[in-house]
Amino acid sequence: MMSKPVGLYIHVPFCRKKCSYCDFYSVGFNPQLTPEYSNRLAKKYMDAVIRNIRRYQERFGAIFDTVYFGGGTPILLAREISQILSEVKRTKSAEITVECNPVEMDEETLKILFGCGVNRLSVGLQSASDSVLRALGRTHTFKQARQAVLAANKVGFRNISADLMLGVPNLDRSALMYTAAQLKELPITHISAYLLKIEPNTAFGKNPPLLPDDDETAEIYLSAVELLNNSGFTQYEISNFAKDGMKCCHNLKYWHSEEYVGIGPAAHSYYNGKRYAVARNLGDFLEKEFQEELITEENPDKYEESVLLGLRLSEGISLDERLEKRLKFVPRELYRTENGKLSLTAKGFLVSNEIISTLLS
Repeated sequence: MMSKPVGLYIHVPFCRKKCSYCDFYSVGFNPQLTPEYSNRLAKKYMDAVIRNIRRYQERFGAIFDTVYFGGGTPILLAREISQILSEVKRTKSAEITVECNPVEMDEETLKILFGCGVNRLSVGLQSASDSVLRALGRTHTFKQARQAVLAANKVGFRNISADLMLGVPNLDRSALMYTAAQLKELPITHISAYLLKIEPNTAFGKNPPLLPDDDETAEIYLSAVELLNNSGFTQYEISNFAKDGMKCCHNLKYWHSEEYVGIGPAAHSYYNGKRYAVARNLGDFLEKEFQEELITEENPDKYEESVLLGLRLSEGISLDERLEKRLKFVPRELYRTENGKLSLTAKGFLVSNEIISTLLS
């Protein structure tokens, strides 16, 4: 039994078009071109998600205080999300997030999401520079993204996050400054600023673009941290910045090693002291009564995880004797110690993997 509310992640593996850099599991889905097939597929997926939610609620007594629809492009299934949420037993103050592509954020769709209890949107804005958006293979312009955010705010959404990509083609400091200035003027409460990572099975992996070198990428990242902090978005994690009271509660569960349930192909879970993963196979998920979960870690090392995940956060972790002994091998400008806590500086975040390896070796 789950003794307290946990997080719920639902992977929606449908996209109209795969972005050049994306390695998340997704399949083609275009209601305009294949309406009958898409409607049948969406319903089968919705039914499978609901079966699995009921299983967790009936078998484990699960109640959820965060719900996160990731993808893929979850907003494509706005009506199905509405029906899924009607099945979810959740706390009154549950944070409910849906990832959105700006071109799908029309007023009718936004009203469906707002009306069924969604209270947080994560918008794949990526940049205010159209040349950067084209280089990334995005299907929207910044004008469309801006209109989408304003439309969401008009419908009633007050917690809107925007994704921002760093270390990408055509992004220099001036383009970054322009993007930061534009975001500051929009009703956005949270920004996730990710460094582009080239994965082998993506379009970029097969045909790599010309990217800035490591020094240029580091400079862009540090500039982004400075610009966003100065624009009212305080860094609370390596890639995440929020206005006061607007941190992402769901993602904090991951970094605090709290329990969550993952539903859908490629979803991950952590409950009853074990970590699980669902296969990247939509067909299996749709046809089986319940999703098959493979144990990826039988007995996770709690200390190692607390260091690995906790040092992603600006709040840091408790500084113990073991860590203190290893800190002599870490350059001083990469970390700070205060009130019995150890945390990384912005420069430290850039090389966090190396620091964590040093601390745990």
